[in-house]
Amino acid sequence: MVKTRTAVADQSLDFALLQQTMPSHASRNRRALLWLLGLLLLLLASVVTLVLYLNTFEADEEARARAADAQWIEQSVQFHFRRLEDDLLLLARQSVQGAGKSEKLQLQGGLLWRESGIVLSHGWLAAEATHGANAGPQRWYSDRSAHTGNAQALATMQDTTRGLRRAAYAGLMQGADARLTDVVWLAVPFFERGLFVGNYVAALSLERATAAMVPTWFSQNHAVQLITDELKGAPDELTGAKAYRAALNLPGTDLFLGVTPVGVQPATVPRIFFLVALLFLLGMLVSLWALRRDFVKRQQVQALFAAQVALRTAMENSVTIGLRAWDRKGKILYVNESFCSLVGYTAAELLGRSTPLPYWPAEQADELHLVHRDIIAQGTREDGVEVQFQHRDGHLLDVLIHEAPLNTADGEQIGWMSSVLDISERKRSERLAARQQERLQASGRLVVVGEVASTLAHELNQPLGALSSFANGLLNRLRSGRISLEEVMPVVERMDRLADKAGRIIQRVNAFARRREMSRQRLDLAAFLRATLIQHQTQRQVSLELALGPTPVWVQADTLLLEHAVQNVVANALHWAPLADRPARVQVRIE
Repeated sequence: MVKTRTAVADQSLDFALLQQTMPSHASRNRRALLWLLGLLLLLLASVVTLVLYLNTFEADEEARARAADAQWIEQSVQFHFRRLEDDLLLLARQSVQGAGKSEKLQLQGGLLWRESGIVLSHGWLAAEATHGANAGPQRWYSDRSAHTGNAQALATMQDTTRGLRRAAYAGLMQGADARLTDVVWLAVPFFERGLFVGNYVAALSLERATAAMVPTWFSQNHAVQLITDELKGAPDELTGAKAYRAALNLPGTDLFLGVTPVGVQPATVPRIFFLVALLFLLGMLVSLWALRRDFVKRQQVQALFAAQVALRTAMENSVTIGLRAWDRKGKILYVNESFCSLVGYTAAELLGRSTPLPYWPAEQADELHLVHRDIIAQGTREDGVEVQFQHRDGHLLDVLIHEAPLNTADGEQIGWMSSVLDISERKRSERLAARQQERLQASGRLVVVGEVASTLAHELNQPLGALSSFANGLLNRLRSGRISLEEVMPVVERMDRLADKAGRIIQRVNAFARRREMSRQRLDLAAFLRATLIQHQTQRQVSLELALGPTPVWVQADTLLLEHAVQNVVANALHWAPLADRPARVQVRIE
């Protein structure tokens, strides 16, 4: 008992109180004979069972081998065709973005692209030229016109690529005599900014592709032949009990590879297994005592492991920070309760999900996808990454994400462990502080209203005085009948410009003094300056030149406040330019 308590005390840092008490074992001396007899009977029963088992083992082993071979060949075919689709996507991007360039893409393609005789024809088929006579490769039109079934299959393939936004196949192509060939067409769509641009199409020879994809070591023991659903297993070599079919899984086609094992599998492996099993059964009597000692140690380790798991589970459930683990491909491996509460989804709904994740806002999906890709590639900075998540009920929340490498016991990184902190309240406080600052700035503008008022009186004095003079002069000449209609027009136009100028002065000062929120919008600065300063260009006493250039200059600004600032600066320049000792000239340019 003293030793047991000492062991428990030594394990106090591992929370040994969580461990269950090991049950005591009674003495086994009186049951040793029963154990021995039981093991002898087990030995005899095992020998008889192995003999019976050998009768069916070979058949089961062949079935497993066929299943494994079928799975391997299907995965190999899918890999090579997916690689070919990636190669054609690169060519599509080169065709769209590299149009007009002299250099050609040096494509280091996959097996199907490199092997000669597989890709019979390929080319770019633009969306607007899909039905044109001179668009795409020549073989495209020859196959489409060879048979009505070909045209229908190719049209379906094009609709599939446009509608489902993925690669599609069409075939097998039929000749003019309605006989099937070994040619299929592959179309890889290209989308630019979400819009369908066109397909990059290629004609493939499946017979040559099959010969290239099947390695030598596989073809030595198997006969591989391309079959279709219409053949219904017609080839004689595919009718045996050992023959099977492997699906090519090419969207838009029903094509299979018929595989028939060649030669007789050796039967030495089951017999060797039988001898080894006998040796192990005989060794059971010798290893029983060592196994009993191992059982005791294993129970102790299991109890300690269960205690540590319970401890870690309690720690994960107690923290308020969301925890999330994902692999190097972006698939979610683990989430804790805090993370589920943060986004409103259960763990069962999130585990195994990849991009796009359900808690991503739809309008920020592209931006979050780029952030997600950068995190998987290199993790996060020390200060983390701030993004927005969308709760299941629809409201947005700001979160701060820190990533740490998720490593195996031998140090290999298998993914990332994320800590997700809800900073919505902090962001809300920052936005409130910013609005308060804007209100303070608006209040500051009201302080200078008195000074602005004097400026307003000064600026309105000239146009109002001129209006009065023009009006009195015009009235006097009308009364005396010494003015014609042609002479009235320039005077009225000048009065209209002066009145418009006075109105704009009052509008700018009123907007500046009024308390309102900043309203920023995207505008072309060059076009804005032309429209704002057109009235000053009519002044003949000073030359106003606009050197703005033809290229738009996009900025974010409050239109009213910016117009007020520009009017003040240009008005000051036009006022002081005539006072210089050289010809008056004012130039406005953008740098």
